[in-house]
Amino acid sequence: MPHQQVPGSEQCSASLELIEARERLIVALDFPAPSEALDLVHRLEGTCQWFKVGLELYLTAGRSIVETLRNHGYSVFLDLKLHDIPNTVAAAVRSVAPLGAQLLTVHASGGPAMLAAAAEAAARVANPPKLLAVTVLTSMDQSQLTATGVPRLPAEQVQYLAKMAFASGIHGIVCSPEEAAGVRAALPDSILVTPGIRSAGSAIADQKRIATPAAALAAGANYLVVGRPITRADRPAEAAQAILDEMSTS
Repeated sequence: MPHQQVPGSEQCSASLELIEARERLIVALDFPAPSEALDLVHRLEGTCQWFKVGLELYLTAGRSIVETLRNHGYSVFLDLKLHDIPNTVAAAVRSVAPLGAQLLTVHASGGPAMLAAAAEAAARVANPPKLLAVTVLTSMDQSQLTATGVPRLPAEQVQYLAKMAFASGIHGIVCSPEEAAGVRAALPDSILVTPGIRSAGSAIADQKRIATPAAALAAGANYLVVGRPITRADRPAEAAQAILDEMSTS
């Protein structure tokens, strides 16, 4: 008997793919004031699940912005890029862990001792965030990396830092989508978060190493971080939905 399509199964599959995309898209709340950030969150209600709180917003709003997002049922990526001596970073991890953010960044360039201290601190608290090691910022190209005294190509430096972080107990990696495939191949069990996501034809602003949502997912990214293409759009919910649609059909 020939196979018959279950009525509505195509729509069901599309809905599941869209739900999965919502669990993988992180909107960057890069605003100077909590009122602006929460206004955008309100405008994206029902469209987006994940939000990134970076250094600018955290320094202005403090712990309350994370608590507010969590109290409203949203998932939080706390992007503080912790980078200091091991004891200080470990203490910082312990300090922010109770806030309930699911993801927290540290700088891989802090070195193995710092990364191991962060991992140990997270392991000692209840319901810790998953730690992510930031490798090479997406705003940096070869000339910027060379200016810091690093002779490697960006892709080589990303690989070097990612492997060091993983060996130090940090199994989440932040890298540009250009390096995602190489990191995925080298560290298949890692969590990959990729900023620098731009739809075809979008302005790239200060980003250097970018890719479309579909390309980033194909390269092995688990989460995509998108800021200005959504936050500066005239209709943020429509812009976010367009990216979700691209993710769910890739």
